Amino acid sequence: MSRIGKVPVAIPAGVTATIEGAILSVKGPKGTLTMPMLDDISYGIEDGRIVVKPANESKRARSFWGMHRTLVQNLVTGVTDGFSKVLEITGVGYRANAQGKKLKLQLGYSHDVDIDVPEGIEIKTPDNTTVEISGIDKQKVGQVAAEIRRWRKPEPYKGKGIKYRGEYIFRKEGKKK
Repeated sequence: MSRIGKVPVAIPAGVTATIEGAILSVKGPKGTLTMPMLDDISYGIEDGRIVVKPANESKRARSFWGMHRTLVQNLVTGVTDGFSKVLEITGVGYRANAQGKKLKLQLGYSHDVDIDVPEGIEIKTPDNTTVEISGIDKQKVGQVAAEIRRWRKPEPYKGKGIKYRGEYIFRKEGKKK
């Protein structure tokens, strides 16, 4: 029995949820998100809540139950508050600059790294060592952050590179004399 799946997802004021065919659509102040529904999971909208239940007692239905309830919760949270990730750049000469729909990174390579910002994602650089990624789709925000971080992962000796805010980098000891 899924403890997460049992809890219904509350629909806040200003948000509407509809089920059309095999698509769950959630519309709110920040935009609209859709999710394809599985045959093994039954979805229902009742009393201002979205209820997710397994459609049958198969192992697949029970294993997807909690995950799909969380995906529905992410839709509702995305259209109301949105999601954001903050990356911090550490290193001499490492800089970031958002220019319209492009992010220009200087990461110690012989060339600048230009990253195209996908549709539905907003990137800000409050200073040249901080990158703020925000949007309504949690998966897209996380994917863009991971792709930016991939260009220069933090290294364990000096801690140089791109890391998530709050991420701890295990530092190795240097040589002792």
